[in-house]
Amino acid sequence: MSESEWQVARRRKGQARKCKSQVSLTSVHEQLDVEKVVKRIRTTVTELRCEEFWPKWKDELLMATSASAPAEKDVTEEHLQGRDDPPQCVCYGLGSFSSCAAARYQLAMLLLLLEVLQVSLKNCFVYDPIFSSGEQKVLRELGMTVLTENEEGKRPVTKPTLFYLMHCGKALYNNLLWKNWSVQGLSQLRIIGNSFNGMRERTMERVFKQEYSYISKAVELCEEKTLPCSSRMIDVFSDTAVITFPRHILLRAPQINWAESHEPEYKDCQDLEIILKTNQS
Repeated sequence: MSESEWQVARRRKGQARKCKSQVSLTSVHEQLDVEKVVKRIRTTVTELRCEEFWPKWKDELLMATSASAPAEKDVTEEHLQGRDDPPQCVCYGLGSFSSCAAARYQLAMLLLLLEVLQVSLKNCFVYDPIFSSGEQKVLRELGMTVLTENEEGKRPVTKPTLFYLMHCGKALYNNLLWKNWSVQGLSQLRIIGNSFNGMRERTMERVFKQEYSYISKAVELCEEKTLPCSSRMIDVFSDTAVITFPRHILLRAPQINWAESHEPEYKDCQDLEIILKTNQS
């Protein structure tokens, strides 16, 4: 990557979500040279493959996914039915990768991770309400499946699924956890995204427990493995972790933990950091 391009990326420090959910929906309908953008992304994939921190990402992801697999004695009929299903990945909130250097590098990293986990590109489902029609064409050209509905993160899983949520807002994580709030559901989640512990440290305790109650409770139910990055990519991959929910930890939680799971509403939240269906034009 050129020095000038990284200077652009560095000016975004502390504003990672601005090239994601806070970009105006009406400003991203520019015409793209799809072939040129695809080529640029593939070049970025090659560049990331040569980064010193890439082998660590690869190892941590493989260890996390293998460690979170159920032990033989814990295998249920549901697990057995899902063993032959192809692995899946869901990516929300990637951002405008055609104009934002950070988002392009995050997309390139996703392609590398799919390769490591042997997830077919067609089984990687991507969505961001700010994607332009040109960016959707790029993603389809890469082989990915572009979702057409804003799920707000409320996607139930029935088999092990990787969620790639780089620098997404807390509400998206909270919604995903709510939709899968059970031992069976959480044990199927593998998340690559912002550290839950980091979210807790940066958020007022009252707000964290009230508005993001599922993340607040999930902090005690998950295992996090921090992922490294080089200093020059700190704005792209900072605060990133692999998050899993081992069944032995989930099974230790008291039953009352699963008794009620009210859908999050965020009525009093001042900075929601998510584009809701009702706010889309």
